[in-house]
Amino acid sequence: MPNLLLLEDDLSLIDGLTYSLKQNGFTVDVVRTVAQARERLDGPARYDLLLLDVTLPDGSGFAVCEAVRRRDAGIPILFLTASDEEVSIIRGLDAGGDDYLTKPFRLGELCSRIRALLRRSGRAAAAPGSLASGPVRIDLAASRVFLHGMPLEVTGMEYRLLCLFLQNAGLTLPRQRIMDVLWDGSGDFVDDNTLSVYIRRLREKIEPDPSRPVYLVTVRGFGYQWRRDAP
Repeated sequence: MPNLLLLEDDLSLIDGLTYSLKQNGFTVDVVRTVAQARERLDGPARYDLLLLDVTLPDGSGFAVCEAVRRRDAGIPILFLTASDEEVSIIRGLDAGGDDYLTKPFRLGELCSRIRALLRRSGRAAAAPGSLASGPVRIDLAASRVFLHGMPLEVTGMEYRLLCLFLQNAGLTLPRQRIMDVLWDGSGDFVDDNTLSVYIRRLREKIEPDPSRPVYLVTVRGFGYQWRRDAP
């Protein structure tokens, strides 16, 4: 799992970011000041990507970036900035940053940017060969889905939904989180009604009785869950 360092001082943002990143297959260490970031980067931990806020209580994320670049030219660095002014963007790129996102941003877009940076840097973790739960198996290398061992035709969005659910089997995924992940920089617009349609279509393809789902179940008031212990 790619190991990320998040430098951010907003507690409400930290909670949402760390939850989303961990659910998307990343490990995350959090620091809230420039001093803590430098101490962590001088320690034994090794990171695959840095997420740096720009304005911190004791300085700037730009300074952390410049210090890192003096000894590591390859680690991807993504700035999280509250300003979309051109001068701030240029300052971050000149400091050695690879990309930036302006707050507020969609968590799906953040994960997409992170994956792209990891791929370009050669630090992306190798994907597992397959996912399996209940009657469903997904061949990730071939992007194919099998139901009870037989090929199952699915659309691109249905495939992404299945991957998300099997990767998080047993966990309840809020509807908004699912929509954030599905968007993921692809340009597809997914709203609440569209998600309901995709869920219904998946159940029609997978469930023995789509009106009484046993694998892809609704958790009322929260979202959906793929039951890994379904009979």
